[in-house]
Amino acid sequence: MEFTLRPATVDDAESLTRMHLAAWRESYGRLLPEEFFAFREATINTRIERQREALAGSHKPMLAYDADGALVGIASAGEAQDEDRPCELQLQVIYTLHRVHGLGVGQALLDAVIGNAAAYLWVLEDNPRAQAFYRKNGFQADGTRQLLPPDWHELPEIRMVRPAVGG
Repeated sequence: MEFTLRPATVDDAESLTRMHLAAWRESYGRLLPEEFFAFREATINTRIERQREALAGSHKPMLAYDADGALVGIASAGEAQDEDRPCELQLQVIYTLHRVHGLGVGQALLDAVIGNAAAYLWVLEDNPRAQAFYRKNGFQADGTRQLLPPDWHELPEIRMVRPAVGG
């Protein structure tokens, strides 16, 4: 599959926000009630504006587009925010639409935002596909678990960590 990667700009705020929500629905539709998604769809304009403001600042996620120019993936990484962070780089977001799973888009996004650096991430405990992808990339669960906030129905997530690759 042909695809291209590029950093997001302010002009991408709407497509990025809508694709992110679509990916949440695809990834978590079996874990979260319809009300979760309905609320986010009802407040999408506010979310787009917040995204626009973030993109006008320092937030520059990497975007993946298919050959037809449709946004099919997003990823971002940055300075770790957790007090007990195992390293300084955190993979904060990575989503691809189901239609491109297994076609190299997720791998290209991951490589673009963290390269070979030591990094960690949080992943839903009940997300075996994502966990397998991360294990393939050297991440291992470190035994740390937490619950998401109530608006995410306190779904449990686990932390996965990897050392720097190579070098």
